[in-house]
Amino acid sequence: MSDHIIVERRGAVQIVRLNRPDKKNAITRAMYDAMAAALRGADADDAVRVHVFLGAPGAFSSGNDLQDFLAVATGGDHGSDVFDFLVALATATKPVVSGVDGLAIGIGTTIHLHCDMTFATPGSLFRTPFTDLALVPEAASSLIAPQVMGHQRAFALLGMGEGFSAEQARDAGLIWKVVGADDLEAEVMAAADALAAKPPKALQLAKKLVKGPREPVLERIREEGELFLQQLKSDEAREAFMAFMARKK
Repeated sequence: MSDHIIVERRGAVQIVRLNRPDKKNAITRAMYDAMAAALRGADADDAVRVHVFLGAPGAFSSGNDLQDFLAVATGGDHGSDVFDFLVALATATKPVVSGVDGLAIGIGTTIHLHCDMTFATPGSLFRTPFTDLALVPEAASSLIAPQVMGHQRAFALLGMGEGFSAEQARDAGLIWKVVGADDLEAEVMAAADALAAKPPKALQLAKKLVKGPREPVLERIREEGELFLQQLKSDEAREAFMAFMARKK
């Protein structure tokens, strides 16, 4: 497993913690591999009843590691790491609870569309700058977000790249609750423990019914992934990446 992903058990809850604070939890291919393995392993383990995702103070995740993007854009192998993680997340049979403090950019936002309950602090920012980088939405967000929040809010998030505050994210149905920064982890774990105490089969069936069929979601993940890869290798994406990297310097 990647050192940048910490996996721990607290009773019947598995916690997956993004642990790359020096890079604002930008997610590398190795981190996707580790998270996918953790999800699959816990979903198959009867001793685990709930999955939890947490980031670091000030950054749940700043999105994909741009060096990985640049490697693919310049001819490198793209692998199946991201796809494997998204499939594991979208098909998880047990409840997924997440906690966000600070930045939730790109996949740092769209991951929560697959979570069953997300808590966020007042200073959190949800933003998906896909089109700014000449890319397209991912994680089936183009399917799920309009269902959750309506076309116009979804387009503002995914097309315009408009940032949502924690309150706006709650009002849009992207997250469940806004809590104080000092209370975030306690609130997340309280919810996870409460879920873990329920009859597990009934809870998994309830999640399955609420989520609905997974086939359209998996098909959209594949469709988005193909378009994402096409765009990633395009001239306009290379130009957008280079401009972004130049601004960072």
